[in-house]
Amino acid sequence: MASELQGRVRPLEVDRTSPVPLYFQVATRLQELIEKGEIGVGARIENEVDLAERLGVSRPTTRRAIQYLVERGMLIRKRGVGTQVVHPKVRRPVELSSLYDDLVAGDRAPRTEVLRLEVLPAPDPIANALEIAPGTDVTWIERLRYAGGEPLALMHNAIPLDVLPLTRDDLAAHGLYELLRRNGLTPRIATQVIGARSATPAEARTLDEKRGASLLTMTRTAWDAGGRALEYGSHVYRASRYSFELNLSAG
Repeated sequence: MASELQGRVRPLEVDRTSPVPLYFQVATRLQELIEKGEIGVGARIENEVDLAERLGVSRPTTRRAIQYLVERGMLIRKRGVGTQVVHPKVRRPVELSSLYDDLVAGDRAPRTEVLRLEVLPAPDPIANALEIAPGTDVTWIERLRYAGGEPLALMHNAIPLDVLPLTRDDLAAHGLYELLRRNGLTPRIATQVIGARSATPAEARTLDEKRGASLLTMTRTAWDAGGRALEYGSHVYRASRYSFELNLSAG
């Protein structure tokens, strides 16, 4: 495995005048190689001394870069084995897009299993979010989204009946936002809340996680440009395989 890394991790051109820490520059480069699959799952990272010499940075810098990736769940340290790549996380920017679109853009081979599709009266919290009367019928969808052959997210959505007719085949083959756009409906504004909690036993089984594993949560209501509510979503994601990414700037 070390020979695999030696062929791919070349000396880095770090910017020593940049305010970005050197360890972060190194970690970002290694993360990029992992996410592109150029360093595969299970590959071992060679010892810090050799890696630091080949990357052209100090050993403490290399150690901090590796620790950063360990903390992000991309590397793991095993006694007697060393440091290994465990899995490239799906990093999703926090913006108005669908998970399906993001996975396609990232070449992560999305697949959808439709668990439930039926018409139900909207409970009060969902009706309030969609700005409809409590008890109004909505299309209720439950889907399991895969990425690269692994379960990634369990998604629940409520769609007002007059917004979009949906079939299991459509939902299995396309993302929800793609189906909306095909029908001339484009989400323009959304409120979104991101959180975290432990998986229930049922969620852990469905997502192939351990009981009580950490999950990221996201609830969202999206409207079109005219202020019409298009969808309400409540999703959970495997924290071991997924993260949200925010780009911040000083204003």
